Amino acid sequence: MATRMIGRIVLAVVFVIAGSLHFLIPQPYLRIMPPSLPAPLALVYISGAAEILGGFGLLISATRIFAAWGLVVLLIAVLPANIHMAVDHSVFASIPLWAVWLRIPLQLPLIYWAWLYTRP
Repeated sequence: MATRMIGRIVLAVVFVIAGSLHFLIPQPYLRIMPPSLPAPLALVYISGAAEILGGFGLLISATRIFAAWGLVVLLIAVLPANIHMAVDHSVFASIPLWAVWLRIPLQLPLIYWAWLYTRP
């Protein structure tokens, strides 16, 4: 039980920090946004706010399950940005190509980690 709680707290912190970065330094997130999506800055801010709310939501028992499902959906929703980043690697040429591609399958453990908290 303590391990589950620690995992939930760590995941919450990860999302609150990651979401905060969307507001503090939005440029990297704008660069990976697929050009076909409208209002990229608004989407960066919306996804950042969703990450922050989801992270804090994991810490509150009344919102934990809803927040966990929201994070699962969010992680699936941002997958196109990760794919775009890998396909159009020229935008992030300073990052090794293998690391950019590795980011895509790493979404699966994150989705699973969030999904663990969708159950009471």
